[in-house]
Amino acid sequence: MQRHLQGYVYLTLAMMTVGSTVVANRVIASGMPPFTATALRFAVAFPFFLLLMRLTGMRLPSLPSRDWIILLVQAGAGSVGYTTLLISGLRLTAAADAGVIIGTLPVVAGALSIVVLRERPHSSMVLAIALATAGVLFIAISPDAGEGSLFGNMLVFGAVICESLFILLNKKLSTKVPALTQSAVMTGLGFIVAMVAALVTEGVPGEFPAGAMWAVIYYALVPTVAGFVLWYAGAERVSGIEASLFTAVAPVSALLMAFVLLGEPLHFRQIAGVVCVLAAVLGLGLFRRREMKAE
Repeated sequence: MQRHLQGYVYLTLAMMTVGSTVVANRVIASGMPPFTATALRFAVAFPFFLLLMRLTGMRLPSLPSRDWIILLVQAGAGSVGYTTLLISGLRLTAAADAGVIIGTLPVVAGALSIVVLRERPHSSMVLAIALATAGVLFIAISPDAGEGSLFGNMLVFGAVICESLFILLNKKLSTKVPALTQSAVMTGLGFIVAMVAALVTEGVPGEFPAGAMWAVIYYALVPTVAGFVLWYAGAERVSGIEASLFTAVAPVSALLMAFVLLGEPLHFRQIAGVVCVLAAVLGLGLFRRREMKAE
């Protein structure tokens, strides 16, 4: 039981770091272009992943060229696409709104599995999609959401789709790659992709505000590296279904951090949105847990 409790604590902390990325990206968005910020994030995180690999004795397995292509696409979509779209969206919309939208990730990934992989949808998935959609609509069509914030919300949702594609592409790998090794590869490839994109679209980096630089360093070390360690430390102590339930912590923590750290006001629409998203994620996870017990 104590091992399970430790797992719950680690998973909660991991998802709190995910929620904090909304605040960090809000600060980054105010003082740094998205591709440059993404490249810097990966440049800081990559050596730490290599160190973790060395400490754990992990090596990169021999991969066919097809898997390398999939990993490169994953890095472009899930790593670079997610971060740059999130930063771009947070220039236009509230961090609290973005936090609610990001919370739909498990449901969006499930919905894409139905569309792309032709998986048969369960009634629980249909209900979860409906609830998550309602949560996003509370944010997107609120009376005080102007044209700019609506476009910002669309960019944030685009980031969620990119991360969902990352999850789906993982199922296409012919060789199983350990999570730590894959994170290191994603970080290295993500740095290359983001740096090339930054040089082409944003030019040679100049000086940036100290706040934005510290936010990038925080994003690299805490949510990216420490969040990875916390998540897998927790996941090895509990079942996969139990771990999936803790993804619901991310939107709640994002909402609260936007209120406490950024001073953003909390509106009824945001609370209603996060309640719908929580119901979707928790309901889906509990259904899967019951399904696993029935097998």
